[in-house]
Amino acid sequence: MERRKVNRIPSAILCSDIHLREDAPTCFIGNWDQEQWDAVMFINNLQTHYQCPVLNAGDLFHHWKPSPNLLTLTMQYLPKQFYSIAGQHDLPQHNWELRFKSGIFTLVESGHVKDEQDLHGFSVEFCHYGFEPKNRGKILLWHHLTYISKPFPGASGGMAEGILRKYPQYDLIVTGDNHQSFSVEYKGRLLVNPGNITRQTADQADFQPRVALWYADTNTIEWVNLPKQEGVISREHIAIKKERDKRIDAFIAKISNELDENVFSLEEALDRFQNKNKIDKRTMQIIYKALENGKK
Repeated sequence: MERRKVNRIPSAILCSDIHLREDAPTCFIGNWDQEQWDAVMFINNLQTHYQCPVLNAGDLFHHWKPSPNLLTLTMQYLPKQFYSIAGQHDLPQHNWELRFKSGIFTLVESGHVKDEQDLHGFSVEFCHYGFEPKNRGKILLWHHLTYISKPFPGASGGMAEGILRKYPQYDLIVTGDNHQSFSVEYKGRLLVNPGNITRQTADQADFQPRVALWYADTNTIEWVNLPKQEGVISREHIAIKKERDKRIDAFIAKISNELDENVFSLEEALDRFQNKNKIDKRTMQIIYKALENGKK
């Protein structure tokens, strides 16, 4: 349920999957720091303008152990009244019991990320990654793979309308994990999946990151686009990997053709190939590394 609001103050800003990181995604060839922090500052400015809470549905960080530098920048750029649950990327080994080791735990302890105990005026259930809803509020903030159609073969999670049917006690459900942006309405109740705020993969070249302004009195949202750089998503790394994989396959085929049928492992085949062709150790190290990268 999406309607344009004019001169109204939203009750909350909804976002998810911020994935703060220092290293640029492989597909990104622009200025990553600018892309990332411009998006966060845009949300910060929205929060300052409207003076309403920001609800983030998980994965604040791309890795659970951010560097001291990334933690410091996060403290500087995050909006005030920023509330977040933990996604799997925020948790060591995706394990809630190990959260005390994580960067998001540090931010909660320092007060830069708020938890549900601090959220006054809203009945919100914080449902971290790995947990199921327990009907503790009228709004559910949940890091759970949710979709309109399956984002990839074998995806586990739930269809958006099915989740609204399954949990009728919530007026608003905000989900994270799926890096697509959509909302679904069912009998006056609303599910919002904001999607990621920066593009992380090559298939998001045309994706427009955005957040949702939510209006409690009508249970409706207004999408607001986040800033992004143009022409900075590349598929070149995919082509390079495919070409490398072809070379590795051809190399293995050559080894197979030169050796007898009594070889039982790739390691044994490489040893025999090295001895037969008198290949030096440095060259073999390069071969081993190329093969290892090819498995990733």
